[in-house]
Amino acid sequence: MGKKSLIKKSSSNRTSNRRAKRASRRNFKKMIFFVLSYIRVFVEFLIDKLFSFYYDSKKQIVPPTKNPILLKGVTALQKSIRDRSLKCEEIVRAFIDRAKEVNPIINAIVDERFEDAIEDAKRIDNDIANGKISEDDFKNKPLLGIPFTTKDSTSCKGMLYTWGILPRKHVRATEDAVVVKQFKDAGAILIATTNIPEVNMWQETRNNLIGQTKNPYDTTRTTGGSSGGEASLIAACGTAMGIGTDIGGSLRMPAYFCGIFAHKPTNGLVSLRGLTDRTGLEIPDSMCTAGPMCRYPSDLIPMLKVLTNNQLKLDESVNIEDINFYYTLECNDSRSSRTSDEIRSSIQNVITCLSKKLRNTDKQPEEVNFELMKDGFRLWRHQITKEPLDFATALGYKKGPVNVYMEIVKKLFGQSDYTIAAIMNLINVYVFPREDPIWAEKNLAELKSEVLKTLGDNGVLIYPAFTSTAPYHYIQILRPYNMTTWSIFNALRLPVTQVPLGLGSDGLPLGVQLVTAPHKDHLAIAVAKVLEEEFGGWTPFLDDTKTD
Repeated sequence: MGKKSLIKKSSSNRTSNRRAKRASRRNFKKMIFFVLSYIRVFVEFLIDKLFSFYYDSKKQIVPPTKNPILLKGVTALQKSIRDRSLKCEEIVRAFIDRAKEVNPIINAIVDERFEDAIEDAKRIDNDIANGKISEDDFKNKPLLGIPFTTKDSTSCKGMLYTWGILPRKHVRATEDAVVVKQFKDAGAILIATTNIPEVNMWQETRNNLIGQTKNPYDTTRTTGGSSGGEASLIAACGTAMGIGTDIGGSLRMPAYFCGIFAHKPTNGLVSLRGLTDRTGLEIPDSMCTAGPMCRYPSDLIPMLKVLTNNQLKLDESVNIEDINFYYTLECNDSRSSRTSDEIRSSIQNVITCLSKKLRNTDKQPEEVNFELMKDGFRLWRHQITKEPLDFATALGYKKGPVNVYMEIVKKLFGQSDYTIAAIMNLINVYVFPREDPIWAEKNLAELKSEVLKTLGDNGVLIYPAFTSTAPYHYIQILRPYNMTTWSIFNALRLPVTQVPLGLGSDGLPLGVQLVTAPHKDHLAIAVAKVLEEEFGGWTPFLDDTKTD
């Protein structure tokens, strides 16, 4: 054998050996990941069991809804006012009475203007009785006489504006946020503001000023955050509708846990002025947006028209058979928990429902997996650093930025003004190294391009709302990365509708997210209506002890 042949053979052997070693390393990593995944599932199972032993005896029951007015949605209430079958005062009093009944249990309200709201309703009734309100007025004021609430971090003139932190406990807003003014101009009546986590930055609604808001379906479970007070009060019929905000799932997370509808609109269409310290100049760069929260999907439309100044195609007719459906069963972020079997099953039920709707076509829902979703939390974490709000400065208010290391020490001795969640956020933002911006921007652009190419102009992506039903209070501290199912769509700046699917085996709400391309919000809402018909949507609190 010649010298060149020997050299070539030797080189080939080395290449083969390197490939074999790389393959061996990959297989070893896969095996380790597989083992760790099962260990994680087992540990999470033990954690859930321990929390259940502690909490299950502490559950309180939200009383059933007795007044039939409370079961009406926004559009139904508006029709009742227009045809004079109900007075505004009756409606506002009904929701205020319910809010007073349930709030001692769920702890959702920060500040209220009940008496002023009743006077507002009386004035509308007088104007209707005296012929001062025409049919055109009803069209121009699509929310006339309907009570609403909004978050404590949304500026409402004269109301407490605490952001959930002790240094701001006496602060009151000097003007209405644009979204609040829009609702008032459309005839809606503000009755209260609702609880949030500190400066909106956590997955559970709890702070050291107002305390912990509870899920009305099970008070031992979280409402999510940051619009947790809103979702809890709406679900319990303490208000007809609400305005939430969403920068990392803050609108959709509580809507899912509390079993109501919510919509994160196409970014850039809703004013941010008056939301925490935003001036309104942050658009189009901010991930944040405001959106509607309610109990019926049809109510999303008039609320969105008001918030977006009718910039979406919300009246456009949608044929479900024309929509291309895609679905995903896992978010695939390795930091996130595995989607539970019941959640996967609920998504499969949605797919089955939509498949039947498409039976006369040549298409069916298609499963997709976007590889870069595995970095969902990291991509969102990079984007949040670009937001104008400085978390430490906001926590400190006029005293200057909060020092994370000092707060850790103070917390150990029970002297901190802030919750564990707030301190964890401080560590995440100011201690952990930031993501490589070049890597993050590149991957985010690639992922968005891939998702948009898949969705096109008539696609809807069915995506898990979360990995489980609403967890016990405090568990999210042990599973902070599970928010990825929501936050990735903030990073991608895509519109999303949160849809309830009735209750699961544990009596807690199930649900799913419907994602579309920008300005295609109407497609998701149309699908939400179909799913409500099939799965029941929001589940009211009724007296199930009565029989026919």
